[in-house]
This record gives sequence, C-alpha cells and structure tokens, in this order.
Amino acid sequence: MDGEELTEQETALYDRQIRVWGADAQRRLSKSHILVCGLKGTVAEFCKNIVLAGVGSVTLVDDRVVTDESLPANFLILPHENHYNGKTLAEVCCDSLKEFNPMVDVAVETGDISTFGVEFFEKFDAVIISCCSLGKKKLINQKCRKLSKRVAFYTVECRGSCGEMFVDLQDYKYSKKKLEETIECQIEYPSFEEAISVPWRALPRRVSKLYFAMRVIEQFEDVEGRNPGETSIADRLGVLKLRKELCETNVQY
Repeated sequence: MDGEELTEQETALYDRQIRVWGADAQRRLSKSHILVCGLKGTVAEFCKNIVLAGVGSVTLVDDRVVTDESLPANFLILPHENHYNGKTLAEVCCDSLKEFNPMVDVAVETGDISTFGVEFFEKFDAVIISCCSLGKKKLINQKCRKLSKRVAFYTVECRGSCGEMFVDLQDYKYSKKKLEETIECQIEYPSFEEAISVPWRALPRRVSKLYFAMRVIEQFEDVEGRNPGETSIADRLGVLKLRKELCETNVQY
C-alpha cells in the first residue's frame, strides 16, 4: 500500500479493530511485510490472525509436501485429498489464507531459507521461523541483524503441549507515559545465539524448567540430524545422556 491514508474499503473492513488501536496503527500494519517459515499449528494460527488484521503481505516458505499427518497440526489444510495432493504446505496454506482476506497479498517462496541471501530478508519487517534446525535459526537471525534496517526476528517451537518463543527486536525504542511526562525508553535485545549461549548457572533461579528441556531436545535433534519434532520416546536414553552432558558442561562455568 503506497498511500498514506486507508481506503474506504479498508476502513469499512477493519472498522472494529481501528476503534481499538486507531487508524495510524492500522496504516502501519497495512504496510508491514511478514516472512513466515515452517507452517504447523501455532504458526498457522498466527498467519490467520495477521491476515485477518490486514498486514500488507505475507510470504510463506515451506517446501514439505502435505500428507495425512499434516492435517491434525494445521487447520489451514482442508481434509480433502484432491485439495492438497502433491502440493507443499506453503502452497496449500497460501490458498486458504487468501480466502480469509483477499486484500492481503499472500505469496509463496520456494527453496531452503538458509540459502537465501541477506538482501532477500531486507524486503520484510518481521521474520517468523518455526520447524527449523538450531543452525538455521542462528543463521537466519544473523542475516536479519546484518541489514541496515531493523527486521524483527521470532522463533516459535511447540513439542506436544509445551512451547516457547524467542524474540529479537535488536535495538528497540519506545515511549511510555508516566503521569504527564513522556519517557523515551530503549531495549537492546541479544541475538538468538547469544541468548541460548548463556551458561545455565548464570540464569535467574526462576527460569522455567521447560527452557532447559527445550535446549536438550533442540541439541539432540541437531546432533542426530533430526528435523524439529522428530524425537520420540524411543530416543529417551539418548536424550537423557545428552541432558547429563549439558548439565555437567554448564556447571563448569
């Protein structure tokens, strides 16, 4: 959207949410370009929400072919064989999202996201990664940080009923009101690699045990060359062995 003002059609469509966060926020939202890689349950829900909210564009990356196993974890895939036969997750989800809001540009990018050049990510305002290996997350976060513009970076992973999200807004500035005074604030976010490299002993005591469990599983998948989510009960002994090694390593700091 090149214009500064919302069109009559946009104002009518987004009327209820404009009343909540205002026309200026809706204008900025309509100019946002989002890149999403890894389409499973949580991320599919995220895509639906931002498309309904009226972002400028959403680009999907996921070359995995849709199978029957994909259905329970993604409501954007309709349970009809002729609908998804031979198509990728990105293609099927793209078709569904376009129906939610035709005013949002939803597109598919094919290929391995880790091979995309730094300049590719400059087109976006936010990058959301899921179902990616530990190495890919680090690499993509590094590429986002090399850009001259600030690109927000998020990773989302769910395993069973547990999940976590990492946020990197780099150098984020905002203002808040205190009584009648407006205070300018700034937060400097660490990179993904910096965040997960903090020795466990240096973390606050109230950090959720889930954080450590996710690091163990993540590391196990990386060492074994597994895709995220492919760890099963059969890997229990290997996971416990790695957990012990990681605990001993972190205690040494």
